[in-house]
Amino acid sequence: MRALIIEDEKPAAAMLQLLLMQYDPSTEIVANTTTVADSVAWLKANAHTIDIVFMDIQLADGLSFDIFKQVAIAQPIVFTTAFDEYAIEAFKVNSIDYLLKPIKFDDLVRSMNKLKALTTSQQPSMPASYSDLIKALSQSRQTYLTRIMVRVGEHIKAFRVDDIVLFYAEGRTVYLYTQEKRRYIIDNTLEELTANLNPEQFFRCNRSMILNINHVVDAVVYSSTRLKIRLTIDFDEEVIVSRERVAPFKSWFAGSVEQ
Repeated sequence: MRALIIEDEKPAAAMLQLLLMQYDPSTEIVANTTTVADSVAWLKANAHTIDIVFMDIQLADGLSFDIFKQVAIAQPIVFTTAFDEYAIEAFKVNSIDYLLKPIKFDDLVRSMNKLKALTTSQQPSMPASYSDLIKALSQSRQTYLTRIMVRVGEHIKAFRVDDIVLFYAEGRTVYLYTQEKRRYIIDNTLEELTANLNPEQFFRCNRSMILNINHVVDAVVYSSTRLKIRLTIDFDEEVIVSRERVAPFKSWFAGSVEQ
């Protein structure tokens, strides 16, 4: 069995590879891609070389469902997910199997047996109603951060996310910036914040900043290919939307949550 693993968490990818080798020592992991963009590029060139795809749902640059908008995948797909049971039911309805993180060996065996049965049945291929799956998942019970905890000396403070103007990183240190023009170091990474803040309200405009739409006044053209953001309060640095994020920013600012 030749497999492609689409997973941006190295420990999760390593564990999946270990379980696959335990299930079938002849398994060959042809590649491990970590982003939507890399996965699309790899599949366009190499999809014919694999037998199966193991695909995480939440990747560094978006949801893996975006892959299907850009490339057709004929091979069977097993999603790996941490979504709740409502979302998991959607997978069952659409006959697309899943492995719930943290992955257990017995669950992998069950998935492999199901896929083997599908392969040997009269069905030419697995159903691929991805649009129905995306719709069902969008209706699942998603919860977002409402407060961010900050340690100040021996005290712990909680800031409502509504009151946070933006999050930004300097090196490996991440800060929140408040309406009172004060900044605090937080333990969250920007990747964690991007995944756990409401995408209707927060947008990652470049590699080091996440904006709160309630504190964005407007945007102006900056250096022809980028945008400069004007906030409700002053900030020490220019807030720039990077070139590759301009189109998603415009959609977000117009009310679309797709990032």
